[in-house]
Amino acid sequence: MKKTFFCALLSFASLVTVSCGGNNESSNDNVESNREAMELSGAGATFPLPFYNVVFEQFAEVNGDAVAYGGIGSGGGVRNLRDKIVDFAGSDAFLNEKEMSEMDSVIHIPTCMGAVVLAYNLEGVKDLKLSGDVIANIFAGEIKNWNDERIAILNPGVNLPSEAIIPVFRSDGSGTTFVFTDYLTKVSPMWASKYGTGKSVNFPYGQAAKGNPGVAGVIKQTKNSIGYVGSEYAFAQKIAYAKVLNQQGEFVEPTSTSISAAASGEIPADTRCSITNSNANGAYPISTFTWMIIYKEQNYSNRSKEQAIATLDLLKYILSDSAQNITSEVHYAPLPEKAKELSLKNLKTVTYNGEAILR
Repeated sequence: MKKTFFCALLSFASLVTVSCGGNNESSNDNVESNREAMELSGAGATFPLPFYNVVFEQFAEVNGDAVAYGGIGSGGGVRNLRDKIVDFAGSDAFLNEKEMSEMDSVIHIPTCMGAVVLAYNLEGVKDLKLSGDVIANIFAGEIKNWNDERIAILNPGVNLPSEAIIPVFRSDGSGTTFVFTDYLTKVSPMWASKYGTGKSVNFPYGQAAKGNPGVAGVIKQTKNSIGYVGSEYAFAQKIAYAKVLNQQGEFVEPTSTSISAAASGEIPADTRCSITNSNANGAYPISTFTWMIIYKEQNYSNRSKEQAIATLDLLKYILSDSAQNITSEVHYAPLPEKAKELSLKNLKTVTYNGEAILR
């Protein structure tokens, strides 16, 4: 499994196709079994792609269903779902009320939790500490040099160079950008008033790159740069990332434990919630759920009932212990029990021709 994962990740393939396994055992014992193996397609967030690479392969081995997933960014995935050309969209940003009103009814199924990290390329600096207001000022272009006093105060004894900072950000519509700017909007009044939260934001200064793989690649190759990426991409590229100050005054690095701590609050019935800037002890402040989004009515674009069943089988498998146990191995965090419970309940509302698929 490890070899498969790292080969897939290091290639940074934007489209992952998993071949069918020979075992056609269904993970869903509440619907028809003995169906033919299906091919499912999805598109969207690159943030959870390393986790999905592994899970989709294991799902193929267990269920015999193949999953093709295009890592085109959350915005692109949602557009594809809106156009009804995929079985599911991957997104790190839940749909807002306006977006929900522009589509047929959908449900959000969280698949794992992860962290957006501030990855950096700074010679001789291995332990950088940052606060939310400093991060906001860096990406707003108001802190321009690494030895700025506001950074130096957070890093006593660290030899910060007098070089210009090169911020790196996403060029595509991105759930990772949404999570990052959602955090900045909460911690910086300046950021909230000038830029706000969104999948696409007009960053005033720096270098743009496509996808988490693209941002990670630019940071690795560019001295004095800093950018926001999913933690696994920084880990795979062996790029340093900063500890971030949380509400409790703790400098925290992202781990399965610190990410899980961020989700210790209430989760709404539809699971659409932000967990950035959590006030929990030990919480990493730029943590997030990532979701798969599907239509509540599965009969669209000539999809068969078997295809709908396979889609729900995939989601039930991702919510299972078998899949959730993988999360920490690939530097994410498992879902809290409440999120899984709510998701399984929401899956029971999914229909085909108006009839519930799960009973």
